[in-house]
Amino acid sequence: MKRHHVDNWIPTLATALSEYRNVDELKKLVLLTGSRAPTRKAELVELIVGHLEGDRLRTVWQSLDQLQRAAVAEVVHSGGTTFSADCFRSKYGRDPAWGSINGYRRNEKPTPLRFFFYGNGVMPADLKKRLKAFVPRPAKAKVKSLDQLPAAYDRPYEHWNGKTRKTEKGTEAVPLTLRESERPAQRELRSILRLVDAGKVAVSDKTRKPTTATIKAITAILEDGDFYPYEPPTDRYCDRNAGPIRSFAWPLIVQAGKLAQLSGRRLRLTKAGRKALSEPAADTIRRLWAKWTDTTILDELSRIDCLKGQTGKGKRGLTAVASRRDAVSATLGGCPEQRWIATEEFFRFIRASKGGFAVTRNAWNLYIGELQYGSLGYDNGERILDERYLLCLLLEYAATLGLVDVAFIPPEGARRDYLSIWGTDDLPYFSRYDGLMFFRINALGAYCLGMESAYTPAPIEVKPVLRVLSNLEIAGIGEGLEQGDRLALDAYGVSVSDVVWKLDASKLLSAVDQGRSVAEVQEFLEARSGAPLPDTVIRLLKDSANRCARIHDQGMARLVECDEPSLAAFIANDSRTRKYCMRAGERHLVVPASSESAFRRRLRDVGYPLSAGEPLTPKPRRAKRAKGSDARPSEA
Repeated sequence: MKRHHVDNWIPTLATALSEYRNVDELKKLVLLTGSRAPTRKAELVELIVGHLEGDRLRTVWQSLDQLQRAAVAEVVHSGGTTFSADCFRSKYGRDPAWGSINGYRRNEKPTPLRFFFYGNGVMPADLKKRLKAFVPRPAKAKVKSLDQLPAAYDRPYEHWNGKTRKTEKGTEAVPLTLRESERPAQRELRSILRLVDAGKVAVSDKTRKPTTATIKAITAILEDGDFYPYEPPTDRYCDRNAGPIRSFAWPLIVQAGKLAQLSGRRLRLTKAGRKALSEPAADTIRRLWAKWTDTTILDELSRIDCLKGQTGKGKRGLTAVASRRDAVSATLGGCPEQRWIATEEFFRFIRASKGGFAVTRNAWNLYIGELQYGSLGYDNGERILDERYLLCLLLEYAATLGLVDVAFIPPEGARRDYLSIWGTDDLPYFSRYDGLMFFRINALGAYCLGMESAYTPAPIEVKPVLRVLSNLEIAGIGEGLEQGDRLALDAYGVSVSDVVWKLDASKLLSAVDQGRSVAEVQEFLEARSGAPLPDTVIRLLKDSANRCARIHDQGMARLVECDEPSLAAFIANDSRTRKYCMRAGERHLVVPASSESAFRRRLRDVGYPLSAGEPLTPKPRRAKRAKGSDARPSEA
């Protein structure tokens, strides 16, 4: 049958019946009208068109069951004209009843839903326009969430039993690792910027990816390290280590956010980066997330190491990274705040929401091992790509920036959906992100995703797992003390034993220097003890708070050196430059970063450029000639 129109656009019902249905199929549709079927195709088309004219169209629509009406409504109130079976199945859990229209199932009759769709599930444009007048909008897709995490994740497994010669299948409970990221991410941002300012962050000048030494340096300053610690490989042919995640992401994030830029092989802070050191971290992170959704510095798909073809023909079929991230960000904005969502449920929700999310338009050129047999075009390859991309974006970037809290297990064996693909037998996991099982949008995430107009930190959970004593000791009680609680206590006090810490003034001041506040320390101790704090502890905290309030970080500054004290005094007192600098010793001036541009301009007005070069040394003074001596000053 000749097609004069593309498969996703049919202008009229008459065209759909004439060009997308043969005589036998039209006769089956005519039987649904209760009329006797004529023999000629033109008469069959005319009869069906007449059956759907005027108010009779509403009558036919009302004859559909609830699920069939939903199928019509989804297309009528969408931006296109094509029915998506995958989206519909994800939203409603099953397919609508279509019945058979061709000869493959002779005994099955078509349902009235066949009046509305033709070809590959396309609704004629004129029919859609008429239906829109009375078909109500479908209900929005909803995501299922949990108030509390399960104690463990039931990981599926299967192995060959040599005795019974059968493949045994089942599940095993694997403990979940919980990482709350809202507060740590804000502290880590400042630590990363300080590391950049110290010249310790090196990246490739071509890929902008961090070097191995940089990843080690960043891992050392991350709270509780990266998601998966490094372990020496036990198999020389297969390294099961997941590798860096947060330590890999941070250098790329600050580059994408224009907080740092390449200078040689190392990053240096930009003016915006220096300003971020003294600004609220939550506002900076919000800008960083917005910048990341638009960046082209990295495609998260490239982080799936086993996937080949991304730089050849497969790259031409990939969708724009910005459109993918926008779709994910918009779908996250429709999720509830402060509730746990299983990643499998999020996959279903993003398909049901019809957010336009897809990694590739053609998966056949992406493959594992060998193109001919290991192509991702087979089976459920496209779905595997979409889901692994989502896992990477959530765990490596959203969680690193502190938008979501995460709960995960080791990636090995966490997901088995890829094992049907040729060449994956020896892969311990498809991606290092396979272990992400649950995530929760926290208060910072709600602010960055536009769900809240202002950022209000989530209150610390009240959980009596500590006893704070008057001698400044803090003892763990019960079994509810988590790893995050231990990390906080290590930051505030000195460890006395495995379950006892002692508050220390120097450790408190160090914690403040790392981005924590004394008020946060007090809130944590009150929430974890469930009782008023002793007076001695209150006095220590108040004294630390008073000390912190007396000195303030006013941002970065540039140190300028003059060759003579007289020149430094002249510039510091000249009316054109004095308000942009201040003296620092005999030959040095300090210029705040916010005033650097103005200082350079005014310094040129005075007659001196600010040049970069080797440190200057003061000019040696001429030695006085001794009375009665003929020696020159240089020889004296």
